[in-house]
Amino acid sequence: MNSSDPSIRTERLLLRRMTPDDAEALHAIFRDPETMLYWSTLPHSSLAQTLEFMTRTINACDSGEADDFAVVFEGRVIGKAGVWQGDEIGYIIARSAWGKGLATEAVNAVIARAFTQGRARLHADVDPRNARSIKLLKKLGFRETGTAKRTYQIGDVWTDSVYLELLNSG
Repeated sequence: MNSSDPSIRTERLLLRRMTPDDAEALHAIFRDPETMLYWSTLPHSSLAQTLEFMTRTINACDSGEADDFAVVFEGRVIGKAGVWQGDEIGYIIARSAWGKGLATEAVNAVIARAFTQGRARLHADVDPRNARSIKLLKKLGFRETGTAKRTYQIGDVWTDSVYLELLNSG
């Protein structure tokens, strides 16, 4: 891994920067209501909306504001994972890839990269109804640090937050 190629390889995955060619695959994920149930926005209604999200992500990576990756499994994009706003971890994986340990593998790789780059801590903001995500983060060492009510309004519904943190012990 070097600065000109920030890709990460794991046993089964390639994490690489998003490109416009990923739009269709990512849109399939971002338009799925079940996959987006606990995301911070409603499902994407158009490919243009997904492209706008991707453009913001690519620009944030180019400027150093984010370290975010398309997650590729068996040659196809199955999600995204990365670090935003300095130390906030975020990820989304296609429903078709759930239950295979791929999210754990991707997030663990992002954590290792973040800590290798000198981050002292990572945090996550999770909808408390998202038991799968909370379980994944706790399995990777995150500890709950607090909760808050009505933190995001998604459509007409207010959601709460549970906050988790992982300290760099290395």
